[in-house]
Amino acid sequence: MVQGSLYSSRNCDWETPQALFDTLHAMFAFRLDACANSGNAKLKRFFSPADDALIQDWFPYRRVWLNPPYGRDIGQWMAKARTESAKGALVAALVPARTDTRWWHAEVAGVANVTFLRGRLKFTRPGAPPSTAPFPSAIVIYGPRLDALLDSPNLRGAASGGAGARPRAPRRAGRALGRKLRGCA
Repeated sequence: MVQGSLYSSRNCDWETPQALFDTLHAMFAFRLDACANSGNAKLKRFFSPADDALIQDWFPYRRVWLNPPYGRDIGQWMAKARTESAKGALVAALVPARTDTRWWHAEVAGVANVTFLRGRLKFTRPGAPPSTAPFPSAIVIYGPRLDALLDSPNLRGAASGGAGARPRAPRRAGRALGRKLRGCA
């Protein structure tokens, strides 16, 4: 059963599913959770609502995880992710796959690497049972191209087909990431 609050932005403290985060963290070695609180942070370093991540500098952390609030302000979060990636940071975001929205067309389409997740994710929050999302989700990655990343030690073997494998073109790299994330939904 889907909780009604997932349909709205009334609650914005839904936690990233652990298996999904673990898979991505193993690949990208995140150093900052840009949008969290003490109850749902995935990393030791995180920006809480009191820190106001939208005015903080993410670039010094280089590899950033982002599960932004899914409400009306999501476009601001995605614009910030894009801005920080222009400075050289890699930012990976878990977002609803709302390809019909202004923010998606302004901040994602044609400017980021996107992997659509199969199935619907189950989110949790403190004091509530897990709830299946009523929407599809996507991993949006800003920053260096995926094919260049695949040659890095963190990703070699995780998505490139093994140690010493040739880097794949971005489209094939996106498919490899999608295969790696299949069991996480």
